[in-house]
Amino acid sequence: MRLQPKNKKLYKKALDIFTLSRSISNYLVHDMNALQDNGHEHAHIYFTGDIIRQSDALAPEIINAENQIFQDDRIRYANSLVRITNKLYKNCERLEQSESNGKEFLILLRKELKKFKRLQRHWLMTL
Repeated sequence: MRLQPKNKKLYKKALDIFTLSRSISNYLVHDMNALQDNGHEHAHIYFTGDIIRQSDALAPEIINAENQIFQDDRIRYANSLVRITNKLYKNCERLEQSESNGKEFLILLRKELKKFKRLQRHWLMTL
């Protein structure tokens, strides 16, 4: 089994997104970890963990898709990657609705995700 991806640009962008989302999450958690005035925790705090988990899954899905022998399996993993990317984008939008100083960083992450989606569309055609 090959552990190196064919499409290095897509794989590198996935790693960049993971690094960026981890940094953003660490920044946002500090804003959201205090209890609100009513004693409840911040409603969006769990999305910070979701963006890390989802961005961490991008690179392995690329490798999994490329290492499949049968095209149906490659397509299944590629579709999984598309779903993860869409969920990650949606969670960024949800976090932008929160009362946090990190909104500017989320805009940056969404721009990177748009670039990733463009690379992903090209990559899907090559599978």
